[in-house]
Amino acid sequence: MIPYGKHHVDSDDIDAVVDVLENHFLTQGTKVPEFEQALCDYTGAKYCTAVNSATSGLHVACLAAGVEAGDLVWSTPNSFVASANCALYCNAKVDFIDMDPATRNIDIEKLAKRVNAAKRDNALPKAIIVVHFAGFSCDMQRISSLLKDTDVVLIEDAAHGLGGSYHGKKIGSCEFSDMSVLSFHPVKSITTAEGGAVMTNSAEFAERLVLFAKHGVTRNQDLFEGSPEALLQQGPWYYQQLTLGYNYRLSDMQAALGISQLKKLDGFVAARQKCADFYFEKLKGLPVVLPIDEKQTTTTNEKGNQSGWHLFMIELLDDENCENAEAISAKRKHVFEQLQLKGIGVNVHYIPIHLHPYYQSLGFKAGDYPCAERFYNRAITLPLYPSLTEQEQQKVVDTLTEILQ
Repeated sequence: MIPYGKHHVDSDDIDAVVDVLENHFLTQGTKVPEFEQALCDYTGAKYCTAVNSATSGLHVACLAAGVEAGDLVWSTPNSFVASANCALYCNAKVDFIDMDPATRNIDIEKLAKRVNAAKRDNALPKAIIVVHFAGFSCDMQRISSLLKDTDVVLIEDAAHGLGGSYHGKKIGSCEFSDMSVLSFHPVKSITTAEGGAVMTNSAEFAERLVLFAKHGVTRNQDLFEGSPEALLQQGPWYYQQLTLGYNYRLSDMQAALGISQLKKLDGFVAARQKCADFYFEKLKGLPVVLPIDEKQTTTTNEKGNQSGWHLFMIELLDDENCENAEAISAKRKHVFEQLQLKGIGVNVHYIPIHLHPYYQSLGFKAGDYPCAERFYNRAITLPLYPSLTEQEQQKVVDTLTEILQ
């Protein structure tokens, strides 16, 4: 079976983990701060808080943004549920802006209309979480400009994006956002097994992120509460819990793996780009919609944009036998199952968030976001990962061609 995604771990990665097991603290040692600094060096962001998953990162980002009961958070339905769940963890409400069929990211025209209406009605959200779907960055400069002179906190769900770039800077730089959340799940650009990080250029947000990710506890004397006289009586072991936090820490074993993997990230992305180029060339004659090819899109390529190519997704085109959503969905199911039977481990990303039973219990319903629903009914994720060979890709292409023709 050729999987849709696969991590790449070599002897250097294994040695890095073994070194921690044999010679270092397994947790709360030196490797997590080293990994955080390496991520800052790579992305260009000033501060990094490593956490045990991107979901945890999204949660503490919302907490750092001050999201609480009665607040509203906007996101996009074309994502995994974590992109919206993080706001619900804070007892806030969630609403969505539909996706752009071309970029598969949040529709900026619809977002602009929503922002302008919310400004008139004094009903802006506390935060907006945009998702860089499949590794292709949202137009962050334009989104940021829409929020100019507002207090809306802009959060990038960049779980798919590490290794990609926008306007010549690495995704995660936070040039046009308040915080950016990365993922190190095994099928992402690099892996720490499970893990994530939140990047920011704000010292205030960084301070809050660390507190919420580490029990709300600090040893920073500058943050202690109480009289100076009383604090002087305390010993070097002393710490204070300043807020209700969580145990979202990353272990030093995971951080060591991340440090080793990060050194190879650009090579991983180059290999992913090569795989994407192969698909673009070999699939162009089939009845499918391909993702945006930034190398062929002058308006984006000239700005220094590059996808991280976390995923490569095609959409099946309608034909005379697929006149409605049910028919095309049935066709997709047939194609999906045939590929699986022939050893191609395809997948589908994602079931639109608002279609899940839990979100429907909150009042969302089918038909609310037609672009995301249409994309979901037609989408298939093809295998793409750094070690995928040209022979394996050719098998994917030949099998898909056989099924569709």
